[in-house]
Amino acid sequence: MNILILGSGGREHALAWAVMQNPKCDKLIVAPGNAGIAQIADCATFDIEDGGTVAAFAEENAIDFVIVGPEAPLAAGVADRLREAGLLVFGPSEAAARLEASKSFTKEICDAANAPTAGYGHFTDADAAKAHVRQHGVPTVVKADGLAAGKGVIIAMTEDEAMAAIDDMFGGVFGGAGAEVVIEEFMEGEEASLFVLVDGEDVLAIGSAQDHKRVGEGDTGLNTGGMGAYSPAPVLSAEVEAKAMEEIVKPTMRVMAERGMPYQGVLYAGLMIKDGQPRLVEYNVRFGDPECQVLMMRLGAQALDLMHAAAEGRLGEAQVNWADDHAITVVMAAEGYPGSYEKFSEIKGLDALPEDSSNMVFHAGTQEQDGKVLAVGGRVLNVTARGESLQEARDRAYAMVDGVEWPQGFFRRDIGWRALK
Repeated sequence: MNILILGSGGREHALAWAVMQNPKCDKLIVAPGNAGIAQIADCATFDIEDGGTVAAFAEENAIDFVIVGPEAPLAAGVADRLREAGLLVFGPSEAAARLEASKSFTKEICDAANAPTAGYGHFTDADAAKAHVRQHGVPTVVKADGLAAGKGVIIAMTEDEAMAAIDDMFGGVFGGAGAEVVIEEFMEGEEASLFVLVDGEDVLAIGSAQDHKRVGEGDTGLNTGGMGAYSPAPVLSAEVEAKAMEEIVKPTMRVMAERGMPYQGVLYAGLMIKDGQPRLVEYNVRFGDPECQVLMMRLGAQALDLMHAAAEGRLGEAQVNWADDHAITVVMAAEGYPGSYEKFSEIKGLDALPEDSSNMVFHAGTQEQDGKVLAVGGRVLNVTARGESLQEARDRAYAMVDGVEWPQGFFRRDIGWRALK
């Protein structure tokens, strides 16, 4: 198969790496890609949020299968345009992608599915939102309704913080994403992510992960897109996973199909787990980043077969073959992230690091220039390793991190601490 992956981050490098392990892949193109992806696949530059442009490129390059990495093209209806052009695609329709693109839409679907989640209110003006906070108290969670690249969520521990978050969102800090705001009950417990493939009818759980959202060690400081992750997540036991599938995922998928928007692709269910009972925090309509990196490290070549089965409606006959292993990824970010950071610092030492089925550096915000690898993003590298135990995987990952020469970067030293404490 000739395969096209859309995206440029660590998630897409991990997807490309897994796809390239599979002999069914004859040719791989990634658009736009990054410096790491360019070492294993062809890269192309065009507007990946314009469905017509993507379809034309796919036809010109005899593409058999398109895998959509990030959420923005899905929310823009790229998967719909590709299907209209007769292309096989992995990723939900624009209508189904509202599960991530609109927090209030997801809440409404959960209500219809009777799926356990946080109580909430949905607001289009600041005064009503503030009145809700005064009535229900703090702590509370203030969310921009639309897509805000993983940053539009404020956990407010005081009333002042909640009011400031509401003012920021309605004031345009998150652009159009904050034109509407959802305020949720603060849920206690431990958070983990369950990844499920869906083909419109059948569902197949393909693994769990836990990420570290806070920038600082001990889970302190500002929220980020994720500073590291590990898989599997011990808190998401087989019993909790079965409950989540029966009480949350399957009912949601049933309601989506009943409403004429059957879901196809990967569904990322962010769960809050307390006393063995999962509740939905949020859905994402794509693989998480950096969770995808640990999942792909564990799945390897079968990831392509599973995504292909989901795209063709064959999940009923598919199964996941898990090794009894663990994987961990450590994010190396640019100093200053998630605030402002400098671009174009050089990263050295990558050539000397191992690259095999147990050790891999996935590139996120990198660019190649004159033979040098430069940092051009906030989250720049995902140093990923696999082992028979989480401790072994962690030791491998940090040994690789220590081999990266990049004074302008930083990372957390405690990824995986919950599972290893």
